[in-house]
This record gives sequence, structure tokens and C-alpha cells, in this order.
Amino acid sequence: MDLLLNPVAAIGRAVMGACRTVGAVALFALEGISHLLRPPFYGRLFVKHLAEIAYFSLPVVALTAVFTGMVLALQSYTGFARFNAEGAVANVVVLSITRELGPVLAGLMVAGRIGAAFAAEIGTMRVTDQIDALTTLSTNPMKYLVAPRLLAGVVALPFLVVIADILGVMGGWLIGTTKLGFGSAGYLKATLDFLEVMDVVSGLVKAAVFGFVITLMGCWCGYQSRGGAQGVGAATTTAVVSASILILALDYVLTEMFFAR
Repeated sequence: MDLLLNPVAAIGRAVMGACRTVGAVALFALEGISHLLRPPFYGRLFVKHLAEIAYFSLPVVALTAVFTGMVLALQSYTGFARFNAEGAVANVVVLSITRELGPVLAGLMVAGRIGAAFAAEIGTMRVTDQIDALTTLSTNPMKYLVAPRLLAGVVALPFLVVIADILGVMGGWLIGTTKLGFGSAGYLKATLDFLEVMDVVSGLVKAAVFGFVITLMGCWCGYQSRGGAQGVGAATTTAVVSASILILALDYVLTEMFFAR
């Protein structure tokens, strides 16, 4: 009987633990948002984190977008050539980049860079009692550490995705005109004719949500870290992995909301 009950009990404990974690993260997020709506607001910290996310993440996001557009154009051409539909390459590239690959890949790149950085920074402050020192100095840690980061993530990711969309389409155009035999004017016309406002808007909404999730998980995991350097390392890993999984899951949910018929 124990052989049957022990696995069931383990699954139950795991489910209950997951539910408690989700509830705690949700409360943490609500508290962080509430501090954005109440003074004071640390504008200098917001600008600092905005630059850290948007400006310093731009090179890796840009390179990722360009090569993704190039690869997508090549793969689409070789696949469509089997059906004599090579002319749809420009349409597929712009649709895939703006709806999916731009926001998702930018989110994953920023999660690896910023999620880890925020978790490590706040986790180090937690294990060295600097967060407790803020409280002693009558400075709310949530308002000082979390709220500016959350807002910076929501603002920065759409900016990065706009750049990724442009560069991704440019990468497809570059390969299409130099390697696949498309005319520049015809390729650009096909791109602009097929692109709709909702394609861009959906990608930007996804980017804002992903930015919030990335900064939230970085702050949450760092805030909850315990156990010295080992705990900070574990918090950093958890922040990146959880943010990446949430990005992929929320991408499906948002796509279903925008494009389900």
C-alpha cells in the first residue's frame, strides 16, 4: 500500500508547493505594481535600469534578430521551392518575425542577461543583509529595488522588439536580394503589403508582458534567495529558467487571445 500512496503523496506535495509559489509570486507582483502607483518614485533608478535593459541588451538582440531573419528566409525558400511558392518568402518572414520570433527571441535573450543580473544583484543584497539595512533606513525595499525594475522591463522590451522586427525583416531582405534572386523593390512591396497593424501590435503587447515577467522573476528569485553564494547561484538559475518557460507559455496564451478564430 505504501508503494502506491508514497508517489501520490509526493505528487500532492509538489502540486501544493507549486500553488503556494504561484500565489506568493502573484502577491509579490501586486505589491510591486502598487508601489508604482504610490509616491515616491525613484526616477533615477528607473532610468538606470531602463538603460541596463534596453541599451546594453541591444547588441545581442540585434544580432539574434538579423541572423534569425536570414535563416528564416533561407529555410522558407527551400521549403516553398517544393511547391513553387517561392514568392511567399517575404510574407512568411515578416509575419513570423513580427508576431512570434521578434518578441520571443528578444525575451529569451533579455531573460538570460537581465533576469540573471537582477537575481544575482538582489540575491547578493539579501544574503549580505543590505535589504534589511534599507528597511532600517526607512526605505521600502519593494519600492526601491523592485518597482523601478518592473516598469523598466515593461518599457524596454517593446523598444527592443521594434528594433528586432526591423533588423529581422532586414536580414530576410538581405538574403532574399543577394542570394535568392528577389528584386529589392518587389521584396519590400510584398513585405509591406502583407504586414498588418495587428501583427506589430500583438508583438509589442507580448514584449511588454515578457518584460514584466523577466524582471518579476529576477526580482522574486533574488529577493527569496538564502544561503550565501550558493543560494545566489541557485536564484540566478531559477530566474532564467522560470522566465524562459513563462515566456514560451505566455506566448501561446497571448497568440490564442489575438489570433484565435
